[in-house]
Amino acid sequence: MTTQVIVLNGGSSAGKSSIVRSLQAVLPQPWLAIGGVDSMIEAMPESMMTSDTGLKIASDGAVTVGPEFLQLQTAWREGIATMARAGARVIIDDVLLGGGDSQQQWQRVLGGLDVLWVGVRCDSAVAADRERARGDRIPGMAVAQAEAVHDGMVYDLEVDTTRTESLVCAKTIAGYIS
Repeated sequence: MTTQVIVLNGGSSAGKSSIVRSLQAVLPQPWLAIGGVDSMIEAMPESMMTSDTGLKIASDGAVTVGPEFLQLQTAWREGIATMARAGARVIIDDVLLGGGDSQQQWQRVLGGLDVLWVGVRCDSAVAADRERARGDRIPGMAVAQAEAVHDGMVYDLEVDTTRTESLVCAKTIAGYIS
């Protein structure tokens, strides 16, 4: 089977988006880049960011998800899987806050597809520096997520962006695509 989906999981500011852009540049076929959670948040109404049933990001970067958010997240993921089943090659840039439990949810949705699971690691201090430099993230999010998103995960491949450039990581990942 040929790889249809690449899932990149890592904490905030770990370098996933940069790897995705590099992957799109080095892979011979066109791949769609889809944010598992960031794109969904952008698509949600603002009211979902202030509701107990939606998504709340505390001032320290802690994230709390409510039942309505989880319902929308399931539908979002199903939509991404449908695109892959329709023939689109998809790179998912995600922050699996539930670690292995979140991976199992994705695995159910992506059942029957050939998926490459990639852990994107980055030293929490380096990620925090990137977070500050970006200016569009809540301080503390990178440190809180750096290791937590990897708890219970099973990867085909892991890359570390602490000292490795995104293009090098992308070329490593591309070497695993069948």
